[in-house]
Amino acid sequence: MILTGIVLFIYLICCQIPIYGIAKTTGSDPFYWMRVILASNRGTLMELGISPIVSASMIIQLLTGLRIVECDPSLHEDRELIEVASKLLSILMTFGEAFAYVYSG
Repeated sequence: MILTGIVLFIYLICCQIPIYGIAKTTGSDPFYWMRVILASNRGTLMELGISPIVSASMIIQLLTGLRIVECDPSLHEDRELIEVASKLLSILMTFGEAFAYVYSG
């Protein structure tokens, strides 16, 4: 319980710290619905820090759960392959989000 409380406190603090160099704008928000789903705030540390990792993990778990990607969790090699795929997808999603931020202003 104490560890969960500490992690929640850190998460709530990081959701309020803005990313350096990002100006607050009142224009349209291309990631509004993604922020609603992932409970993040626009231009904060949690948005580009944890959102791609969480999203990539959810996508990989969905693909393995639907048996679109065949994986045997009892095999060490398959677990490593899923972890690498999740990390690669999160890096690609981070670049995609950063590009969208720069492109949208």
